[in-house]
Amino acid sequence: MNASVRPAAALSAVIEGIGYWSRGLPDWTAARAYALGGEPADGAPARPSPQLLPANERRRAPETVAVALEVAAAACAAAGRDPAALSSVFVSSHGDMAITDYMCATLASDPRAISPTRFHNSVHNAAAGYWTIGVGAMRPATALSALEAGFAQGVIEALAQLAAGEDAVLLAGYDGGGYGPLAEVAPSEGLLGAALVLGRAPCAGAPTLHAWLGDAPAEADAPGRLRLRAAGNASAPMLALFDALAAGDNRLALPAGGGRCLWMELSHD
Repeated sequence: MNASVRPAAALSAVIEGIGYWSRGLPDWTAARAYALGGEPADGAPARPSPQLLPANERRRAPETVAVALEVAAAACAAAGRDPAALSSVFVSSHGDMAITDYMCATLASDPRAISPTRFHNSVHNAAAGYWTIGVGAMRPATALSALEAGFAQGVIEALAQLAAGEDAVLLAGYDGGGYGPLAEVAPSEGLLGAALVLGRAPCAGAPTLHAWLGDAPAEADAPGRLRLRAAGNASAPMLALFDALAAGDNRLALPAGGGRCLWMELSHD
């Protein structure tokens, strides 16, 4: 079977809301304009400032957590959804590598000097934890990591939750820069986050996403402007979807691991 042909059993969701943040493109409006040929916003902040955290926590939270919360909140606002009412899926290839580097170096040199604050920010589900506490969510939160296949696996997880009965699911992908010796084996550049609220009910003006697993396309599509701009970030593969959403394209494939791809078809009715 041709993998690019949508099967009848494809999972589907309505994209109710979109969030985006990278340096120079601090929201989805700016990112969409850039994807369509615009320029980065002048005077954009160098770091996201998620308002759901108290000021002291906002300052201490790692950049990776800050960007994840920023895009998650933006997607919920765009969807008109109460964040506390949504199940969530957070996806990062590496978590926060600066803190992981600190943890490794401190454990090797002076284990008793480990900072408790930096320790709790070192875990891979730190962003999911901050999110559920910050918005008061009692719904399930999932943290995933699958390197370049991470966002595709996150889409699969979110669609599976919708198929199992969830009304809507928040999906957020994010990664920061590599740091120390880890950057040599797990390179990543810049700070990037993007999020979707995926729902089951039809929504006027919102695109519908259909997804299924298949073989990789014979020839990769030329990357869009968002992916080219953030090509060095570990979460860059997800940007094929956001470039397609900005441009109104209707077909793409994301790496899903094991030599497979997650094919997606977008209906922009």
